[in-house]
Amino acid sequence: MTVERMEHVGIVVDDLAAAVEFFVALGLELDGETSVEGEVVDRMTGLEGVRSDLAFLQTPDGHGKLEVVQYRSPAREDDQRPPRPNTPGLNHLLFAVDDVEATVARLRAHGAELVGDVIDYGTSYRLVYLRGPGGMIVELAEKLS
Repeated sequence: MTVERMEHVGIVVDDLAAAVEFFVALGLELDGETSVEGEVVDRMTGLEGVRSDLAFLQTPDGHGKLEVVQYRSPAREDDQRPPRPNTPGLNHLLFAVDDVEATVARLRAHGAELVGDVIDYGTSYRLVYLRGPGGMIVELAEKLS
């Protein structure tokens, strides 16, 4: 048995509408929205009383997909700061873009903040980490040559 493909990456956010606006501004396309709740969802997540709203987005080529989720219940038990770039776990999402500076400028209007500086990695890529919805780290990469 082998993996057929990676279907999507799921991201939990506090503000679904703002997250969707952010990813649409980045260039992803909204592919659908729904709400889920009930016993089956509770059993799958291991939580009780789940009520959540979801949006599905995809890259223009249709290969990269995100599931963005806002839980209405149950309430979170703790409220930790956004992770630093060296925190173990799912760390960041990287998107290839045609112009890093223009993309950063567009995303700032949707709450994006730089984590560090925009840098040229030799002559191959222009790279930047920025904070997106809920403090997640989004990396942008522009191929230079």
